Amino acid sequence: MLHNPKLQTVFEYIFIAIGAAIMAIGIGIFLVDAKVVPGGVSGLSMSIHYLTGLPVGLMIWSLNIPLYLWGIKELGKEFGIRTFWGFTLNSFFIDFFRGDIPGFSFIKLQETQTIKDLQQNDFLFLILLGAALLGLGLGIIFKFKGTTAGSDIVAAIMHKRFGTKPGMAIMMIDFFVILLAGFIIDFKNLAGDRSAVILTFYALFLLFVSSRLIDVIIDGFDYARSVDIISDKTDEIAKIIMDDMSRGATAIKARGLYRNVDREILTTVITLKELSKLLNIIKKIDPKAFVTVSNVHEVMGEGFRRRI
Repeated sequence: MLHNPKLQTVFEYIFIAIGAAIMAIGIGIFLVDAKVVPGGVSGLSMSIHYLTGLPVGLMIWSLNIPLYLWGIKELGKEFGIRTFWGFTLNSFFIDFFRGDIPGFSFIKLQETQTIKDLQQNDFLFLILLGAALLGLGLGIIFKFKGTTAGSDIVAAIMHKRFGTKPGMAIMMIDFFVILLAGFIIDFKNLAGDRSAVILTFYALFLLFVSSRLIDVIIDGFDYARSVDIISDKTDEIAKIIMDDMSRGATAIKARGLYRNVDREILTTVITLKELSKLLNIIKKIDPKAFVTVSNVHEVMGEGFRRRI
């Protein structure tokens, strides 16, 4: 990590851009013409592309704008400039690599002989590459505190309003989008040599592979973190952890030997994706808080998946 906050921010924005470009290659070059649809806004945009011929990246950007504004209204500054930066670059790169931006029609990476050969002779490997690039790109974006908006915003709002778990909400949205895309592909007879049902199963397989890769990029080999917090404002911090992050927290009675005072140590277990959010919250509430973060390899309990 860089010590200069401004340089650190620039560094993070650069990596969000790199992640957006990698994700765009996975979607625009490997998946669009294969008719294998990821979930969320990207998948919905691909479905509209199949119906209308409109550029995929342009549709992603157009659909994300109202979601972005909705997210700011409902959730405040959490979905700020990094979100706009992430989904705008992702949209731009998809159309750029596909040659759909005026003046760059000569690019069209999806029409290279390598991609055509994979579509004809090794379709499964094509989908695996697309899933890997999609997951890698998203993982980099998330790791550097970015997001591509879309179903993330809808899931966060559903969690706020109805208490729906974000992971469950995203899975429901993605599943619906994939089924919708399968119906459109079948209705427009776009499946080619493969049936729309087979392409739908490929899409579900894509969703599984890319999501697992996102976990690896974000989590590494230890997919959760244990955070111990020593602060004079543990009640306020604990309320945020439980109410806003839907995580449990435990207050442990202790005595600080340096100042010889009784205090509480607040401990919680979160995912790595949530770590930066929690640290920012702690810093905002109590800049003088003492925080330690430890790797957690296995968690058994509500809100965490088991290791496979």
